[in-house]
Amino acid sequence: MELSYWWVLPIAATVVVLAAWLHRRRPPMPTRAVAYSERLTGLPEYQQALRRHRLRLALAVVLGAVFLAATATAAARPAQRTTEQPEIRNRDIVLCLDVSGSMTGTDAAIAAVFQELAKEFDGERIGMVIFDSSSVQLFPLTDDYEYAAEQLKLAKEALDDGAGSFFDGTWNGEGSSLIGDGLASCVQSFPDTDTGGDQGTTKRSRTVVLATDNFLSGEPIFTLEEAAALAAGKNVKVHALNPGDVDYGGQTDQPGAQLRAAAERTGGTYYKLDSPEAVPGIVREVQETEATSYRAAPQAVVTDTPAWPLGIALMAGAGMLVLGWRLEP
Repeated sequence: MELSYWWVLPIAATVVVLAAWLHRRRPPMPTRAVAYSERLTGLPEYQQALRRHRLRLALAVVLGAVFLAATATAAARPAQRTTEQPEIRNRDIVLCLDVSGSMTGTDAAIAAVFQELAKEFDGERIGMVIFDSSSVQLFPLTDDYEYAAEQLKLAKEALDDGAGSFFDGTWNGEGSSLIGDGLASCVQSFPDTDTGGDQGTTKRSRTVVLATDNFLSGEPIFTLEEAAALAAGKNVKVHALNPGDVDYGGQTDQPGAQLRAAAERTGGTYYKLDSPEAVPGIVREVQETEATSYRAAPQAVVTDTPAWPLGIALMAGAGMLVLGWRLEP
């Protein structure tokens, strides 16, 4: 155990010593003589009552000293320092959102789905990337779920309001709705995907949840098929959410069919946005990946332990109250 504010104790001791010294220097109070008082004070009952009174006074002084010592110790903030190595899950999930013009009417709904997904995960690291003609990382991979939830809430509000500043950085490329480039950026947003330098990176499972209608407008660097091949080569599974699944005829060149094929090529899945199986299905697929964990770097943890001095002070204070009641004339 250690005291965070150890200097409180010498200050308290100095105050107590000074108070005792001032009390001793106080002149004695005058007393009045009572005729034949020695007859009263000589009675055995009087002597017994006097001994009880002095005993209670002494006990009150002791309890007061204990109370002061305990409260001073509590004020000094006793704490216990330990070293912990937290266990970290090995799953990374990037939420990848197409914010092009064709997605304007559904992006807020997708953000709400992303919020539902984030609530279902526990221990996994979550990040988010938005893209149109270029990509912007909304927030990096993190296991701080309060921070992630706050960012997703702000994203949904911005998409509901159509806030222009939210889309800053997504129009820096040529064209619009470059799906393949967006997916490739999301795949590359995992740390050290090539070198494995991140602790536990080579054992981590990686998942991209891609929300897009796959309506391409422009000339991307990566086609959707090439981006899917990049993801498969890096063992990144892509789960696709399509808010515009309106394919006609079931031909393989339809946007929805192409998106489904790309996702399934990586070992991932494909869902319509309004499918009731979308959220539980993606969560189930992520949780079925290898779930080994590893130990993070050691962390010093300081825990306040005020219970025992406060408990002692409480008992001493209660004892003084009882004695005060008994000492009443």
